[in-house]
Amino acid sequence: MISNKKTEDHDFGVDSRYTNREERSNDGLALMGARLERMKNLSPFEIIQAKLLQLKLEIEEFLSKPVETAANHFTSFLSTYIDTIYDRRNKFAEDISISPVKLSQILNNHREPSEDFMLRLMVHSEKVFEKICPFPNETWYQIYFHEKVGETLLKKAQWKLHLSNDVKTSNLVEDILR
Repeated sequence: MISNKKTEDHDFGVDSRYTNREERSNDGLALMGARLERMKNLSPFEIIQAKLLQLKLEIEEFLSKPVETAANHFTSFLSTYIDTIYDRRNKFAEDISISPVKLSQILNNHREPSEDFMLRLMVHSEKVFEKICPFPNETWYQIYFHEKVGETLLKKAQWKLHLSNDVKTSNLVEDILR
């Protein structure tokens, strides 16, 4: 049976303690003020820790979904990681014993990261995240290859048509497939 009884404003939710928009707005402003006051008292370590946790969650979300755009997520995550910890990217390059030029080329997508770079990045992030939260060693590889697989599949229409003429199956394979 459908009731014609008018209910409270649905904007405030079923369990809402607010009876009007002014109360809701005032509480929202008070909450924002309390958050800003708390943020003012955070130490530099707590700020870095929060940013790194946020980065880890963003990476986990990225890895849980299929890649839908050809954006450079690896370099974006890497830039965020470096910029969270260091004032200057050259210092990061120095800490992992690579040249600043090589780092710049990787971050600007002019060079693919080498295995040596990836291994150094893994060791570095393991040390950084050690006191913050678990950060699996394979994460940077997963980001990089997840993106590469996604890019390949996004461009499938282009490469499949071109390569289909070059790829044949022998009679033996056709006999097996029957």
